[in-house]
Amino acid sequence: MKILKFGGSSVANAENIGKIAAIIKKAAETDQIVVVVSALGGTTDLLLNCGKLASEKNLQYEELLKEFNDRHIDLVNELGFGNNLNSLLDTVNSKFSELENLCKGIYLLGELSSKTKDLLVSYGEWLSSKIISQSLKNNNIENVWMDARDLIVTNSSFTNAVVDFEITNKKINDFIATQKAQIYILPGFIASDKSGVTTTLGRGGSDYTAAIFAAALDAGLLEIWTDVAGLMTADPRMVVNAKEIPEISYQEAMELSHFGAKVIYPPTIQPVMAKKIPVQIKNTFYPEKPGTLIKAENVDNGNIVRGISSINKIVLLTLEGSGMVGIPGFSKRLFEALANEKINVIIITQSSSEHSICVGVEEQFAKRAKQAVDDSFSNEIELKKVDPLNIEEELSIVAIVGESMKSHTGVSGRMFSILGKNGVNIRAIAQGSSERNISAIISTRDVKKAINVLHEEFFETTYKQINLFLAGVGNVGSKLVKQLESQLEYLKNNLRLNVRIVGMANSKKAVLNEEGINLNNWQKELENAAPSTVDEYVQQIISRNMRNSIFVDITANQDVAFVYDKLLVKSISVVACNKVACSSDYAYYLQLKNIAREYNALFLFDTNVGAGLPIISTLNDLIRSGDKINRMEAVLSGTLNFVFNNYDGTSDFADVVKQAQDEGYTEPDPRLDLSGMDVMRKIMILARESGVKMDMAEIENISFMPASCMQGSVENFYIEMKKHEDHFRKLYDAAAANNCKLKFVAKYENGKASGGLQQIPNQHDFYHLYGKDNIVLFFTDRYIDQPLVVKGAGAGAEVTASGVFADIIRAARI
Repeated sequence: MKILKFGGSSVANAENIGKIAAIIKKAAETDQIVVVVSALGGTTDLLLNCGKLASEKNLQYEELLKEFNDRHIDLVNELGFGNNLNSLLDTVNSKFSELENLCKGIYLLGELSSKTKDLLVSYGEWLSSKIISQSLKNNNIENVWMDARDLIVTNSSFTNAVVDFEITNKKINDFIATQKAQIYILPGFIASDKSGVTTTLGRGGSDYTAAIFAAALDAGLLEIWTDVAGLMTADPRMVVNAKEIPEISYQEAMELSHFGAKVIYPPTIQPVMAKKIPVQIKNTFYPEKPGTLIKAENVDNGNIVRGISSINKIVLLTLEGSGMVGIPGFSKRLFEALANEKINVIIITQSSSEHSICVGVEEQFAKRAKQAVDDSFSNEIELKKVDPLNIEEELSIVAIVGESMKSHTGVSGRMFSILGKNGVNIRAIAQGSSERNISAIISTRDVKKAINVLHEEFFETTYKQINLFLAGVGNVGSKLVKQLESQLEYLKNNLRLNVRIVGMANSKKAVLNEEGINLNNWQKELENAAPSTVDEYVQQIISRNMRNSIFVDITANQDVAFVYDKLLVKSISVVACNKVACSSDYAYYLQLKNIAREYNALFLFDTNVGAGLPIISTLNDLIRSGDKINRMEAVLSGTLNFVFNNYDGTSDFADVVKQAQDEGYTEPDPRLDLSGMDVMRKIMILARESGVKMDMAEIENISFMPASCMQGSVENFYIEMKKHEDHFRKLYDAAAANNCKLKFVAKYENGKASGGLQQIPNQHDFYHLYGKDNIVLFFTDRYIDQPLVVKGAGAGAEVTASGVFADIIRAARI
């Protein structure tokens, strides 16, 4: 014996009924089968709305009633019954007349009781099963139709009746023994009490009907045919890479179904679980797929976690007060108050101090729960021993489920760690003693992100999704995009990182695409994008709440630098090429560092000093390993080094500076380089990173530029340099006379920093710096006489972009 159940989507129209007819015919070739069918998809809700409108004296119920009738008449006509058409139409019209009279009665009374509601919705399953039975016969598939109300006996708890299994099992077996057919068809969901009054079996009632028959008949298998290919590791509407679960235990399936997996409902499993009857979840539209087999034994498939699920529309109820500590009975009274209101508790957690108890319930019960609990504890509330019940809304439960979790340490640690890294705040936690389920209450807005990062952590051995938001796509930014594009496959294959640019912004516009911006066409997409300010762009990033997000600032813009805090508090890591934030007031710099630490994000800015050179990361490694920075000497301006390496008096100093600007070595305003301000910012950043509190006013800047050159516009800057060519020539000649080279050197020692132009002799480390090279000498407790040297190209769009790229990868791999 095999039981087959078909859901509403499987019987929604003539085409689908044709599909289930083929499935039934094939199954009947080898087994005696019982087929349980649901109402046509959507008709149960339609009938409930019809009854609601009628009870409210709203004549629009008649339109819904006509829609219900038309759907069934149209279905009969589509199926084509030949000589049996009129007989079946008479049956449908007769039932519709009954339904019409019932709704008129609801309208006249202005009341829809639970008893009437059960009778009202029973017409959906009854009619669909009759139509399907006759359709099978019309296609030479003989079957016996039976009314489930004649066989399944319940109590009179309407809308969620409790089955009397002793009577029901006898009735089912007697009927099957009498008929001796190969195929039986019956409606799911409906039953009757001992007086013969129609009842229903509650949520998932058709599945439950199938399970009742499977258990009563000791079936070899229960097949539930639906519109999905079985249970999935996560909701495929939220997780693109959700995987089918081939096999799962009863207990795991119940946990997943309790926490929102709509494919199967917990009561369905209970009758078959007692008899260890396996349940197969199959897809009506892809019958060749194996689906999910639910059985008694746990199957180890190598995954610690079997699936991830969630429940939305949850509220957290908290009862707390000093008067609860050490006093027995508070929990009992809380749960009694909720039970009396028929409010189901989904999750429970209590502090070890007994100062508070938290329970999660469905959002729809929040007001009733507060009224009931506050009434129950009114005396304690008045005496201020207990606070009024507190309600937190817009919450959801996320749960990971798996039999194997109990034999593996660190599962909960991995769960909470990955949620924390992505800024998902956990309001409450629950784990049963069976260790089969770990649940967390989180904000509803974080559910999609939470499920995706958990799925990556426990199921995806392939790639970690990284979502980049770029600010600034000029010279350096466009080079970074090109470098990223060329390395995407390498990152996937070697680092298991699937990097997507999902946001781009320039000074005027921003484009966002959660599926990833087309890097072959990004310029056009940005050009056609809507106008956007920095604040609007950041708000868009935050509102999207995407996992593993990294904000990349490739500007020199002050407004952009002052939004980092808004991003970091949302656990969005920040990679900054922009020096403004780290060279601004020490208080803001320190605030950003602290926020990043507090919210499990990274704030990386290695390109602030030395472009692509790993200067800051080397400094950080020294300090993290216990070394102490005593002195630093550095040539930190690739621009100035390029200028002085190329200026030999044969060309004007101004022309060499213009060449540096044209080749992309300078800041957008080259005066920042020539004034030494850029170098001052860099040595201050290094001092701060070595643990010293320092601001710009504390750094001595010995400028070599005539004052008039630094006034007015950039155009005026070049004009004035031409006028002062003798000044620059004298500087060069003096150094050359001493067999020295000119270098703009920054120094830090004993808490003080300075910078200025120096003559460097040929035995010095700085002498052999060519082109745009930078160099830093670290004198530490470990590197005393012979410093640690970091040297290389310190300017240029390509190397700066590569430094930003390196920081992105560091942030991505946390």
